[in-house]
Amino acid sequence: MTDSPDPFTVLGLPLRPDLSDERVRAAWRQVAIATHPDRPDGGDPARYAAASAAYAVLRTGWGRSEAYADLAAPLTGRVVSPVAVAARPLGLGSWRALALVPARIWHGRPGRLVLRIAAGLVLALLATRTGAGAPATAGLVTGIGVWLVLTVRADLAPPPGR
Repeated sequence: MTDSPDPFTVLGLPLRPDLSDERVRAAWRQVAIATHPDRPDGGDPARYAAASAAYAVLRTGWGRSEAYADLAAPLTGRVVSPVAVAARPLGLGSWRALALVPARIWHGRPGRLVLRIAAGLVLALLATRTGAGAPATAGLVTGIGVWLVLTVRADLAPPPGR
């Protein structure tokens, strides 16, 4: 059970992204009580560590949805992190990683993504046309860009596997 990369299995939870915080916390406490290293019988430190790591992933709704997406995604290819793509020189591997982006868009929610980008562009245009001072306009446009970057992941399909 401790070898499983699946945090749901480690805590004995069903593979569902809509679990409540209370249910995850209760599952964590049940495993922690049974395996804590301070128990008189010594507990099970390896299982306790695995449960602690699983709880750290699943304790928030965002973490549960990300873990669920990672496990539910079909293993269709190798995932390359954007940091790794940016760090290495442009070569064939970089182009393969960039080829994953359209697949994540088309298998996600492309309509919502287009609406989100259009809303960001309209808001940025309005911010620049209002005649506010240059620092205020730059701050508004930067804020809109940050909002777009932080929320766009909700409209992309999960990566093909980890």
